[in-house]
Amino acid sequence: MTLPFFTPDVDPGPDFAGLLRRQGRDPETRIADAASHPLTIMHGTTVVAIRTAGGVVMAGDRRATSGNLISHRSMEKVFPADRFSGVAIAGAAGPAMEMVRLFQLQLEHYEKVEGHHLSLEGKANQLSQMVRAHLPAAMQGMVVVPLFAGYDLQRGVGRLFEFDVTGGRYEELHHAATGSGSLHAGTVVKIGYRAEMDPSDAVDLAIRALFEAADDDSATGGPDLVRGIFPIVAVIDADGYRRLEDDEIRRRFEGLLGDLSPSNTRGSADGGARPDQEVER
Repeated sequence: MTLPFFTPDVDPGPDFAGLLRRQGRDPETRIADAASHPLTIMHGTTVVAIRTAGGVVMAGDRRATSGNLISHRSMEKVFPADRFSGVAIAGAAGPAMEMVRLFQLQLEHYEKVEGHHLSLEGKANQLSQMVRAHLPAAMQGMVVVPLFAGYDLQRGVGRLFEFDVTGGRYEELHHAATGSGSLHAGTVVKIGYRAEMDPSDAVDLAIRALFEAADDDSATGGPDLVRGIFPIVAVIDADGYRRLEDDEIRRRFEGLLGDLSPSNTRGSADGGARPDQEVER
C-alpha cells in the first residue's frame, strides 16, 4: 500500500475544508446535516435510595426513553455492585450499563487479589473516579449520574452516596434520588422519611415515590399491571444484597392503589367514615 502523491500544484496543504470543496463537497452542508440528525441516545430515568434501621433500600423505575419516545419498558437500573452494595443508574443507558459492569469487575478483582472486600467508602471513591473519567462523553450529551449504597461492614450501618457529572462524591445521611423524576420522587421521600425506618416501610415509601414521579414525569415509568412490569427494589443489609420478587412488589402496589382509590380518599375527607355509613350530625 502506498500513500497518495500530490504534485506541488495540486497539494491540498493543511486546509481539509478546501480539499473537500475542490472535490465538490461542501463541508458546511455536511456539518449542518450531521447537526440536524443527532445521535439517538436511550436514557434511564428515576432511581431512589433510602437509609433504614438495618441498611438501605434502593429502587428504580423500568422505563427508558429516546427523546419523547418510550424505547424500552423493562430496563433494569438497580444492580448489585458486590455482595454488600448496590448501584443505581440514571442518564445515558449504554454508558451507564458499561460503567456498572466495569465497576462490578473491579470490585471482584480487588476481592480476589486482596482476599477481602474493599471498604464501602473505597467503593464509592472508585465509582467517583469512573464518573470523572466519563466527563468528556458527558459533555457531548451522554451523561451518567449513578447512586451508590451499601452496608458498611466496619461501621455496621447502611450508607448512601450521590455523584455529580464531574465525579464529585457526596454522602447523604437519609435519602437520595437522581434522574428526570428525582424532584418529584425526592419530595415524596423527604415528606415520608423518618429516622431509623423499618425496611418494609422504606420499601413502601420508595414505591410511592416512584409512583408519584411517574404521575408527573413522562420519562418515569409507573407499575404496568397488564405486562407485569414493576420497579426494581433491593434491600441491602448485614445479610447482603437482596432483590425483592415482582410478586411482592405487585402486592405492595395494589395496596398503594387501594389506599389512593376515590372511596378511601372520600372516607378520609369525611373523617374516616366509609361511603356506606351515614355521618352523624
